[in-house]
Amino acid sequence: MADCEARLITAQKLIAGLGGQKTLWLSISEKMAVVYVNLTGDVLISAGMIAYLGAFNSVFRDELAAEWVRQCEEKKIPNSGKFSLSNVLGDPVQIRNWTIQGLPSDAFSIENAIVTQKTQRWPLYIDPQGQANKWIRNMGKENNIKILKFSEEKYLKFLEMAISQGHPVLIENVYEELDPAIEPLLQKQIVKKGATMTLKLGDSIIEYNKEFRFYMTTKLRNPHYLPEVSTKVTLINFMITYEGLTDQLLGIVVAKENPDLEIKKEQLVLDGAKFKAKLAETETQILTVLQTSKDILGDASAIEILSAASALSAEIEKKQEIAKVTEVEIDEAREGYKPIALRTAGLFFCIQDMCQIDPMYQYSLPFFTLLFVNAI
Repeated sequence: MADCEARLITAQKLIAGLGGQKTLWLSISEKMAVVYVNLTGDVLISAGMIAYLGAFNSVFRDELAAEWVRQCEEKKIPNSGKFSLSNVLGDPVQIRNWTIQGLPSDAFSIENAIVTQKTQRWPLYIDPQGQANKWIRNMGKENNIKILKFSEEKYLKFLEMAISQGHPVLIENVYEELDPAIEPLLQKQIVKKGATMTLKLGDSIIEYNKEFRFYMTTKLRNPHYLPEVSTKVTLINFMITYEGLTDQLLGIVVAKENPDLEIKKEQLVLDGAKFKAKLAETETQILTVLQTSKDILGDASAIEILSAASALSAEIEKKQEIAKVTEVEIDEAREGYKPIALRTAGLFFCIQDMCQIDPMYQYSLPFFTLLFVNAI
């Protein structure tokens, strides 16, 4: 009898602890049912975009994706109807972390980041404004990223060390021809011997660390790579978009005119990333306990974990709601500065096209940004 009462009390605690999750999980379940049906077509189009469309601009990507959606519907392949790579393969927590690390927050740049993450080949960025370079540098800081150039005398030695130690490598200022010495790396000619993986680079056979990542950037605006280069790397067009530049210039002008507002905005972004990461971790913890516990009503520690996790989840959701209201207020205040950002972004693209009149008229984005700050 006492045991029955104890289990009844435990059941009440369990219901109370997980009651708040019911609405959320029902909503997620309904969405997942729709996503599951549309998965075939969405993943098919995503694979096509990752494999073939990295080198093109956002307008061409959108046109081709719309055409692929139309063809899927003709052949009765289920899909979402309106394709978005970030909706299919994007992780909101990861995307927020990328924007904190310097990735422009426009849809085109987020697509490029997802292609970088999902592609099987090493990426080569068409990056005349240095946007990808900045993002890769910030993203690789915690893993001790190595910045190299093909023109450096001993770059191959540093590359070998990074491969064996698992540090990411960024090679800057790549031209239209790649160094033949890195051919085995581009082809991923990795040999597995027992538990060890090796790679022959030049005359050396080195141990290959699976944590190693390799990136290349070129400042050429319109490079012409031979087909054999395009089959060894994933070309990703990182030329800045009008929306992306507008957002960056808006941040600059607000930071100058109303620094407190921009600090609040940045802090809100950081807090939002923390909340989402913690919420995802809490939900995973709840599901893990429910899945692994053989007798949930007889497992006191599991009940405590579920109660604590559920309470934390509810608290985070409340903070997120408050943050959303605050974000709307901040964005409304920032909107007052948007006209100057829009006009200045348009001015940059006008200046950028002047190089078509004469090659001497070439201005970098950092130079233009400095000019903009001085003008303010």
